[in-house]
Amino acid sequence: MTRRSRAREVALQLLFQFDLNAAVERGVQERFVHERLGDAEAERFCLRLVDGVQAKRAEIDRTLSDVAENWRLPRMPAVDRNVLRLGAYELLHMPETPATAVINEAIELARRFGSKDSPAFVNGLLDRIARQRGSESPTPAEGA
Repeated sequence: MTRRSRAREVALQLLFQFDLNAAVERGVQERFVHERLGDAEAERFCLRLVDGVQAKRAEIDRTLSDVAENWRLPRMPAVDRNVLRLGAYELLHMPETPATAVINEAIELARRFGSKDSPAFVNGLLDRIARQRGSESPTPAEGA
């Protein structure tokens, strides 16, 4: 697993935790990240993702609600919802990362931590966001 993939995994864990308890102190977050990554560059990337999702959460949630036909965010499984938030943040606010890479990373997180239906669900919604953003047409990951 690459450093960035591992950083995304840790970011997902923090976002999942925030969904259940929004009062997690910054020092606790930083220790959690450091203990799991132990690499300054990966830690910075992870915290950038978490901070970005938190700062842009209302916008991200509106975007996800717009592309999620017949789904409300609170009804989505918590893992799927947070994988989607993470992927949407990267698609919308980190243009230096290719959309295909963002979507494939999100599909892998959904495969590892979600249900059997999570990878296809995540792929579909993030693909819609990428297309709306005007990105290259992402190719779905194998088995998604």
